Amino acid sequence: SEAALYFAGQGMTVVGIDNDMRRTFFGDDASTHWQRQRLEATLGARYRHYDLDIRDAAAMNQLFATYGTDITLVLHAAAQPSHDWAARDPQTDFGVNANGTLNLLEATRHHAPDAVFIFTSTNKVYGDTPNRLPLLEQAHRWEIDPQHTYAGGIREDMSIDSTLHSLFGASKVAADVLVQEYGRYFGLYTACFRGGCLTGPNHSGTQLHGFLAYLMKCAATGTPYTVFG
Repeated sequence: SEAALYFAGQGMTVVGIDNDMRRTFFGDDASTHWQRQRLEATLGARYRHYDLDIRDAAAMNQLFATYGTDITLVLHAAAQPSHDWAARDPQTDFGVNANGTLNLLEATRHHAPDAVFIFTSTNKVYGDTPNRLPLLEQAHRWEIDPQHTYAGGIREDMSIDSTLHSLFGASKVAADVLVQEYGRYFGLYTACFRGGCLTGPNHSGTQLHGFLAYLMKCAATGTPYTVFG
């Protein structure tokens, strides 16, 4: 929603694809329907919403064909984002995260090949490898050795192999590599952002995903916060 507001503010028409599957994943508290209503009310004709599923290749192809080369940017933030949920239903998780990404890449390649394609990947593509970095005990916390090559942050040269990713992480690895490959093989203008624990004032945080927003919600409402593990 923040990106929609930003680009609409730059004079662009924003096309949103969201079938509120987050509600299916995590319940009513996680619904994004209120965000759709807010964007439609705030942006008016500058925002066009489509209640579509990115797993539906035909629907994605038809939608992209409608706008064609008028599409200048594809910001792909759709996902099944929970480790626990992925373990309960690996096929749906992979269908959304990997196959859905492939459908968007194909639609972009055929109908808007000059568009920039930005994928919100995840730091989980690295699996448990970051947990093996050398840490030094400080007065109040542990810090990475300041002389280590990753002291300033993890770069793309950290291996994603021989590590435990979770099923969610594995489906996002597949999507991440697909996005890179479409850039290198087909020449699309692709980029992957490997974020973690992304949040903000408009995040529909819930127990299984969005813990920072959910933690603040619990603190504000007096709801007990359950720690698993």
